[in-house]
Parts: sequence; C-alpha cells; structure tokens
Amino acid sequence: MPASEQIAAELTADEAPFDLESLFRAQYQRIAALIARVVRDHARAEELAVEVFLKLSRDRKAQSENVEGWLYRAAVRVGLDELRRKTRRQRYEALFGLARAAPTPEEIHAAAEEREKVRQVLSAIASRQAELLLLRSEGLSYLELASALHLNPDSVGTLLSRAQQAFRKEYIKRHGKQN
Repeated sequence: MPASEQIAAELTADEAPFDLESLFRAQYQRIAALIARVVRDHARAEELAVEVFLKLSRDRKAQSENVEGWLYRAAVRVGLDELRRKTRRQRYEALFGLARAAPTPEEIHAAAEEREKVRQVLSAIASRQAELLLLRSEGLSYLELASALHLNPDSVGTLLSRAQQAFRKEYIKRHGKQN
C-alpha cells in the first residue's frame, strides 16, 4: 500500500489533515501587518510572519480549532521578542562603540590636536601628578596606583584630586577653557 493511502486510511472521519497552506494564504497579510505595527519595519515583519507559520507547522498542539488565536498570540510575542532583541543589540553596540560611524577627517584632526594639547599639559605638570593621571586613565584602581607609585593607599584619592586640579589649571592657562 502506498504511503499516501496508508496515511489516509489511518485518519478517521473527524481527523482532517491540517491545511497550513490555505491558512497561510488567508492569514499571512494580517499576521505580517500585526507584527509590522509592533516592530515598525514591514520587511522584517514579513520575515517574522513566515517564522510564526513555520512554528505553527512544527507544533501539532497549536494546530487545533483555535489556530487563529494561536497565530495572533505568537505574532505579538515574536514582534515583542524582536523589539527586545533590537534594543539589546543597540545597547551592546553603543557599549562597544560598534554603532558609531567612521570619524570624519575633521574629527580625526580635532582628536589629534586635543591629544597634543594633553601631552603638552602632562609634560608641564609635576611628573608624579602626570603619572597618577596616566595610570588612572588606564583603569588602575586606587590600590594598584598606590602599589605602582609607592604611595600610601589612603592618600591616593587626595593626590589624584590634586593632580586633576593641576592638570585643569595648566590646560586653561595654555589653551583656554577646557571643552
């Protein structure tokens, strides 16, 4: 007996095969429009709507008499998941600087000028203060600063504050108001 006849024989009169194709044709536009209202991107909404129907095709429990309700719930959830994913991605890109466009030649030039100003000021202040500022800018903790520069750990905060004040005073003296 061929496989198609065997499947038909196994189905009883109440168990009609699930017709995903006709449901897709009838509901796809509405599901895509619902998702588009959530994600505000029609092209992405169409892709997500296809994913919803793909999930439906894999979930036998969802293929029940309330399949349209399942579709709408799944569409909303997929849309919200997409929003969360997009928000997370934007946050991580901002943290890692991936979202930033390439700097313009003017920005590159301005940054180089600012670095040169900072070098000039660092060379003009006391070497201990310059060392403190440079090491702190590299992310060293107060305890690490004390160890590296042979300082009392309790005085690092005060010395660092004085170094920042000296830097600010020298910068203003040489280059005017700090940006």
